[in-house]
Amino acid sequence: MHSSYLVTSQSIVPKNSRDKIFQFSRSNPSIEGVSEFLRNNFSIDITTDTEIVKAYDHDWSNTEGRADALCRPLNKLECSIVILLCNLLSIPITLSAGRTNLTGSATPNGGVILSISRMKTINKFDLENKKIVVSPGVYIEDIRNYVISESKNNLIFPVDPTSRKEAMLGGAISCNASGFIPGDKGAMRYWIDSIELILSNGEMISASRGQYISENNEFIIQESDGNQSKIIVPSYERPKIKNASGPFTGINGKVDFIDLIIGSEGIFGCITSATLKLQDKPSDYLNLFIKLKNESEAFRFYDDINSYLNGKMSSLSGFEYFGKDCSSFMDNYEYFFNDIYSVGVYIQIPVYNIELDIIIDQWYQVLTNLDYITEENQIVSLNDSNSWKIFFESRHSIPANALHKSKQYNTASIITDTIVPPDSFKEFIAKTHILIQSKNIEYLLFGHLGDCHLHFHLIPDSTNEDIANKCYREIISLSAKLGGVYSAEHGTGKRKKMDFIECYGKSAAKQLKDCKISFDPNFIFNIGNVFDK
Repeated sequence: MHSSYLVTSQSIVPKNSRDKIFQFSRSNPSIEGVSEFLRNNFSIDITTDTEIVKAYDHDWSNTEGRADALCRPLNKLECSIVILLCNLLSIPITLSAGRTNLTGSATPNGGVILSISRMKTINKFDLENKKIVVSPGVYIEDIRNYVISESKNNLIFPVDPTSRKEAMLGGAISCNASGFIPGDKGAMRYWIDSIELILSNGEMISASRGQYISENNEFIIQESDGNQSKIIVPSYERPKIKNASGPFTGINGKVDFIDLIIGSEGIFGCITSATLKLQDKPSDYLNLFIKLKNESEAFRFYDDINSYLNGKMSSLSGFEYFGKDCSSFMDNYEYFFNDIYSVGVYIQIPVYNIELDIIIDQWYQVLTNLDYITEENQIVSLNDSNSWKIFFESRHSIPANALHKSKQYNTASIITDTIVPPDSFKEFIAKTHILIQSKNIEYLLFGHLGDCHLHFHLIPDSTNEDIANKCYREIISLSAKLGGVYSAEHGTGKRKKMDFIECYGKSAAKQLKDCKISFDPNFIFNIGNVFDK
């Protein structure tokens, strides 16, 4: 495919409908008038009913929000109509999916909530080329199950964030969601082959990977009426580690248009479709939980397995750490921990076209050759359905129980998403332990050890909540000093704008603002995400 920096957009709204929209926009209507116009003329589901709107004005971050109307379009044409009208009237739009994010990116600041929750079509399944075309309102778990079923257990969509049963595709792309798998293959970006994007003027861009590449950090959008607009791509440097701290930036003046959109948290436009790449489904998995005495052993275990795999941690489909005080918040904790073994690592090994017993023998030899694994009961097999069910429920119970305790204290739950380069990882974790403990704040530690990406979950009470918030800022500062970022997977949203400044500086925020203006000159999309207006 020949790549170009000249991006083509097209109008998908028929001319008579566009004329009607332009004429109506000149009448200076109220939000009730807008809702009535869209319902009566285009049968679009939109309401100003306060109780219905209120159900959509927050996400899992519990950031306070407000909106004047809720719109639930059924397809890209309805999205285009709503966006075109709102742009003409300068009505803010907050794009909303499953609202599972923890950063407030789906929390509205007035205007219209555009929920893609009813855009649930799986449009095309290409078994031969291992691709599937999906609308943005389909749940990640439903995509995974559909692929397995339709391919007769031969293919899989592998991205599996913790909230995959509640997270929708559009939101997962917008924040570049990731899951168990270490490395690039664990995140949405790796699996996106093409997207459809509705711009603020209501026109649509269809882009495939490799089709549009910036030149000198610029794209030119060729609109259907012949007008052109210049897109200025940010150029500040992002650390080359697992990274969800703002949109992709240009490297040597070049970035794929798709990569600029993925992870941009809805500030540039509305994704209405995506083509996902699929992979061969493993014939089986070996699921193991390794009991260890302390964190030092766990980090040695990471080093040893990384060495055994020659640095190819992405050949595993899971490498998760359960560290400090996880046992205190885990249901069925006695199944995994005791007085001797207080931490653990979960490993998932995919098996391709080989007997599971052979893989079991190989890994048994690897594990028992490690001098800190001295007892067979340190290796817990999770391959029978009952053990796996216990582990899955126990894993999900940790953050849920920690959040419940914060609710009992009536305080904010503070979860870090920081990451630093691997050579700074142990130093960062050790210093963060010391920092939190010096403040006498209750906390636990868990996360994606395969990516050297762990979450400190702080649980302040009413006496030290302010101290905990200041402690969080010190952790962010430490990660920046060690060459890391504040967000490896959760994004920035509205809660972490200060973190973005801490990491990249005000000039980077200015570059992002310039990029947004070039996409969205009337500033209607997801105002307050990543940076302030």
